[in-house]
Amino acid sequence: MNIIVCIKQVPETTDVKINPETNTLIREGVKSIINPFDMYALEEGVRLKEKFGGKVAVLTMGPPQAEAALREAISLGADEGILVCDRAFAGSDTWATSYTLAGAVRKIGAFDLIVCGKQASDGDTAQVGPGISAHLDIPQVTYVKKIESIEPASEGKGWLMRVERMMEEGFEIIETPLPALLTVVKEINEPRLPSLRGMMKAKTAKIAVWGQNDLKLDENSIGLCGSPTQVIKIFTPPPRTGGRRLQGEIPEVVGTLVELLKNDLA
Repeated sequence: MNIIVCIKQVPETTDVKINPETNTLIREGVKSIINPFDMYALEEGVRLKEKFGGKVAVLTMGPPQAEAALREAISLGADEGILVCDRAFAGSDTWATSYTLAGAVRKIGAFDLIVCGKQASDGDTAQVGPGISAHLDIPQVTYVKKIESIEPASEGKGWLMRVERMMEEGFEIIETPLPALLTVVKEINEPRLPSLRGMMKAKTAKIAVWGQNDLKLDENSIGLCGSPTQVIKIFTPPPRTGGRRLQGEIPEVVGTLVELLKNDLA
């Protein structure tokens, strides 16, 4: 089974600063890590490889330093890492990012499954995974909490996957033919720690770097030019001030609170 896991390198801290001129994150001086949700996607991909055989290719789009995330993924069981990196891709929104990553998937070639984390911690849009599936025209199942089975289809052609998809109240059981794309939640597994053998492999692994010349994508669909979403302004809301702590018996506190609300609405 050939599996592609899409990951993203994100700032380790939530205390990020914004460049007021470009409205982009200031990453200099901030330690970066693999997006936490992508760690569960990687673990699930490695587990499937261990069960069914095949290989796991890890794909990311980002600046040159994102190579460190790919090497970490290899130390955790992935077989190869691919970095999509080019100034032409800078400024991509989720649509342009998913389009670019879909182009990289096509260059990789035949695959059975793409696994992504449910969302990135620095954007929280949950759009890139579904966007990749849309560009590739393959089935998608989001918020997967468990892969129940992968079995040959009844017609004898291809494979059929059965998964549990998390909902606000309970879960759905969905069957989908492969190839397909899944986005997973943290309930699906417990990520492993890197092994010594894995770390040694990651240290010497050759990371493929693909740019626009390799992917030959539509220039009007990549980077800032190909991004229909434009960020006009990003700012941190000012801290809340004022407030009042109410103490006493519950009936007294409720009465005081009601009077305060009436005064605010008056």
